[in-house]
Amino acid sequence: MDLTRRRFVKMAGIAAVSAGFFGLAGLTSGCGEAKSSAVNKSADVAEKIVGEKSKVYFTKNIDVNHLIQLYDKVSENISGKVAIKLHSGEPHGPNIIPPSMVQPFQAHIPNSTIIEANTAYGSARRSTAAHRKTLQTNGWDFSTVDIIDEDGDVDFPVNGGLHLKKVAVGSHLANYDSLVVLTHFKGHAMGGYGGSLKNIAIGCASGAQGKLEVHGVKDYGKWVLGELFMELMADSGKAICDHFGNKITFVNVLRRMSVDCDCAGTSAAEPTMADIGILASTDILAIDQASIDLVYSAPDSKDLRERIESREGLRQLSAMDELKMGNRSYELITL
Repeated sequence: MDLTRRRFVKMAGIAAVSAGFFGLAGLTSGCGEAKSSAVNKSADVAEKIVGEKSKVYFTKNIDVNHLIQLYDKVSENISGKVAIKLHSGEPHGPNIIPPSMVQPFQAHIPNSTIIEANTAYGSARRSTAAHRKTLQTNGWDFSTVDIIDEDGDVDFPVNGGLHLKKVAVGSHLANYDSLVVLTHFKGHAMGGYGGSLKNIAIGCASGAQGKLEVHGVKDYGKWVLGELFMELMADSGKAICDHFGNKITFVNVLRRMSVDCDCAGTSAAEPTMADIGILASTDILAIDQASIDLVYSAPDSKDLRERIESREGLRQLSAMDELKMGNRSYELITL
């Protein structure tokens, strides 16, 4: 049974009505240290922590010059063959990071390639051929885009995961030495919000197999939602972070933050809150925590906060914390 994007989003919305609201324990009232955060001293994230806090760089200026400036603060370990993971969007999607902004950003990163993966639901990105047409429609034809599951998938192990032992990612992902995670931070019909975690956890998973694993799908009529879905995303994200080690870095762009993901295309709800800025960090948990804190401190964020809480989206943060993927305590450095 095929699953169209419209039905996919509708199912998520219906299920979320009964999900209830997730509490805000551990979330700061503004930007800064989460009250319940424990400092992670484990070896795999040691370089991401400065003292008792991770560094997160921030600017309110959303333009290519500031995007590059922030990236340069967190790119010390990026080398070799570099993948840039972003969400290229459904046809004519109005909220994606503009390709005109990404083009000079990519040009700034030597030996870099934009990567994407096919979807699991019936969309204009379900097959590689259709996906390539969508990439052209949306303006991503300034450079070759590597659809990483075009030739199938490979399993990345999930070490110490909450549920998964492995996740199937696009096979081409293993060809890269470094990963730059360039994320349009926004709402999401199933995840509550889409930050750096969602960008890699679902975005790098193969359409034929990995995305079904991360969504907990055994058949198309049973999609896992709520806390379990957030935990599955954390497992998948951990596999990818572990694979790249310290050769992975993260940039979140907080602009046109609809309650809907870019996978909603032209049907995405119009944003009801103002743009906030750009964040960059080598710590996936710190950058998503800081992004959430900035959203929650914004006076016009009611709609996005309701979307996040109704889907139990904050579980993404606590699950990453439990998996020792980073640090919820951070120093916000404004440029």
